[in-house]
Order: sequence, then C-alpha cells, then structure tokens
Amino acid sequence: MKKIIIPIFCAALMSSALSANSTETDITVVKTKYQLTPQQIIDKYIEAVGGKSKLESVKSSISEDVISTQGVEISSVTKKMGNKFKSVQTIMGREIVSVFDGEKGYSNQTGQRMDFTSDRILELKKGRTIDALGFEASKYTAAAESSEGKDYNVLISNGTKLYFDSFTGLLYKTVNAQSSAVIKSYINVDGIKFPEVIEAEGGGQKIVIKTNKVTLNSGVSDADFK
Repeated sequence: MKKIIIPIFCAALMSSALSANSTETDITVVKTKYQLTPQQIIDKYIEAVGGKSKLESVKSSISEDVISTQGVEISSVTKKMGNKFKSVQTIMGREIVSVFDGEKGYSNQTGQRMDFTSDRILELKKGRTIDALGFEASKYTAAAESSEGKDYNVLISNGTKLYFDSFTGLLYKTVNAQSSAVIKSYINVDGIKFPEVIEAEGGGQKIVIKTNKVTLNSGVSDADFK
C-alpha cells in the first residue's frame, strides 16, 4: 500500500506547527475588531482543555484510535511519556511501528527499518505528553478571522495556521499548503479534553481518526520505548 504511514500526518501537522520557526508568510487574514496576542490564545486553549496544573500532572498517556481511509480501517495505539513515544498501527495483520526514546528513534514498516533523521530527532525532543503544553508564543503571530458565522483566534507560523474557537478557546482546525485537519469533537478524560473525531485531508487522501479510549498515568514505562 502506498505510503501506509500517511494516516498519522495530522499529528505531524500539529507537531510541525508547535516547532515551526516564527517567519513571515503570505497568508491572507481577514481581521476582526478584537485580536488576542499569541500568548493569550495559548493560555485560553490550555485553560479550555483542562488547565496548566492538570495537564502538567499527566506523565504518560495511551491513546487507542481507529483510522479510516479509502475504505480501510487501521487500528492505532500510541504511548507517550514526556518526549518519548511509541506508535503501533495495525492494518490487515501488518504492523507499522514508530518509536522514539528521547534521543533516537526509528520506524519499521513490513520489516524495513528507517532511523529518524537528525532534523526529525530535534523536533521530537521538544515533545510533551500533552501537546498543548508545547506551544511557544514567540514562534507565532496572531490574527482573528470570521468564517461561516463563527469567530476564530488564529496562530500563524511558517505557512501553518491554527484556528481556535474564540468562544470555547478549543483548537478547531489546522491548515497548511499540503493538508488540513478539523477536530469535529472532543472527549473528556479525567477532566482533560482530547480530540475525539478528526477529519483530515492531505496527499489526495481523506482520513477520519476516531479516538476510542485515552488512559492517563498508567500502563507506560521506559521499557516501551526500547
């Protein structure tokens, strides 16, 4: 199957947005009257998903998802602990495994192992168990947009735009030139909100990611990232 690992691109899109350099882009923005600063947008988002102290109390997570694309369903289990992670995707009895131990990592697809590049490793080292804690205001410019009767606070960096609902503070959509991901709903786990259904599109594929279960602070150890 062509580039079977593509279904995780929306997570990569978020990761690249979190680590993007603060550069000028040619994105056209329709501004509304009131505009928050990047830090205010980030603070509002962190509060919306559970609050900083609660997010920082999460030391590990396990996410169990189903990815649907082109009539195929892929089961996915992702374990995270700080900047360490292990993702196992299963499709038609075959596994795609990606592992990062905090210093080095690799992906293994159908017996073919590929080590992460140095650039990828630098990006992954900045990871957090809870993605929301990885935002750095200095890397973004801010804007305000209205679309279909709703107002959004927007973070912009290096060609990527992140849309946050101005009322709830929650992240709604992430867009760049290659792909987009829309969070259709959230689930509440131990007082923390996680995306439940994501509809994504990129590389000619339409993808739906459904999170069925999130487990916090249990079932993860350093041995998982060997």
